[in-house]
Amino acid sequence: MFAQLNLHERLLRALEENAFVEPTPVQQEAIPVILAGRDLRATAQTGSGKTAAFLLPVLHQLLTMQEGGATPATRVLILVPTRELARQILEETERFARFTFLQSAMVIGGEGFKEQSALLRKVPDVLVATPGRLLEHIQAGSMPAGEVRWLILDEADRMLDMGFAEDMQAIISACGNRQQTLLFSATTGGRALREITQAVLRDPQHLMLNPVSQLSETTRQQVITAESAAHKEKLLAWLLANENYRKAMVFTNTRAMADQLYGRLRAQDYRVFVLHGEKDQQERKMALERFSQGGERVLIATDVAARGLDIEGVDLVINYDMPRSGDEYVHRIGRTGRSGEDGLAISLIEHLDWNLMSSIQRYLKQTFEKRVLPGLKGGYHGPKNVKSSGKAAGSKKKKAADKKSAKPVRKPSLRKKPLTGDDGHAPLRKKPARPAE
Repeated sequence: MFAQLNLHERLLRALEENAFVEPTPVQQEAIPVILAGRDLRATAQTGSGKTAAFLLPVLHQLLTMQEGGATPATRVLILVPTRELARQILEETERFARFTFLQSAMVIGGEGFKEQSALLRKVPDVLVATPGRLLEHIQAGSMPAGEVRWLILDEADRMLDMGFAEDMQAIISACGNRQQTLLFSATTGGRALREITQAVLRDPQHLMLNPVSQLSETTRQQVITAESAAHKEKLLAWLLANENYRKAMVFTNTRAMADQLYGRLRAQDYRVFVLHGEKDQQERKMALERFSQGGERVLIATDVAARGLDIEGVDLVINYDMPRSGDEYVHRIGRTGRSGEDGLAISLIEHLDWNLMSSIQRYLKQTFEKRVLPGLKGGYHGPKNVKSSGKAAGSKKKKAADKKSAKPVRKPSLRKKPLTGDDGHAPLRKKPARPAE
């Protein structure tokens, strides 16, 4: 019961009104640690209740500070990678603080700087922000970061992946008077995240719940092989026409592909919307609202929609493009199978994606179910595993010995195969451009 966690009575009232009775495992573990004043590094599945796990104890401490007669200031800063996640956390903050006098605000890219400066002059108690725009306000003097006491880095690994490392370091340095730092994520991240954890957190408590090997126990994970781009489009159209789903999210790796699919599906009278970093803030907000409310049943998106968004009723996720890492795969399919509901995640893979898919399976310690759609069976079904007989093996050994004595001839390679490792990552030829927040 939340009442046993010693939270402020005004917060308990908000929880009761919203039918929150039993804390989730991450909330049960994290809230006492945060209330004790310890820095925290927490890793837990998407949909496990991480937002409430850091909001409730921080709001409790903020209420206690205010009741002690502290002067007004922006004490809580929540840093997030995307505008969509910022908006969602702001809504959660307002919901939990409904029966308090705490005020919250949001500053993100794509909105008026002057209007945001005016908002900051009202001194909100809690500020939710994306890195680039927040740093502009700090440098302009409209956000006094020295007053921040609680710094929360939500999805820090994603912020690093998006190229915000320098902005994050500058913001963290500006918050030099903070008394507690919290870092939450759905994945353990890589070396950069470990380094920033060591540099930023002071004697932290580490919590790891629901490792990726236990990912989405209620979500079936399937792969369908495609022999060409045209074949893949047919597979997608069949799935959207024949699968039984309330809402579906289709993920691509690029904005161009998202727009292309949107145009193709719209031409076939599918009710779809598209979401990616090149859309302005109004378009992005409209896409999420229409999708959440059921105005469109299908949302085509890049990974800007893969992190943190909690949209009710998403029971189908399709990876039209295979994600480039195991962590991104975790976040994408985490949009379905939430709160114990059933979900289905389908990845469409061509022959160049096979090694990447295999590395993600190793990373997750899981094997995906293979599936063939009726009437759309292609000629590619994955690499062939040919087991040689003893005779054939002996023949191969003889040929190998003959080749060993011969002068080696290096054949020109027209294309290098992508290398992948057990961490689920495949390197890119070029560093991707930093997307808009």
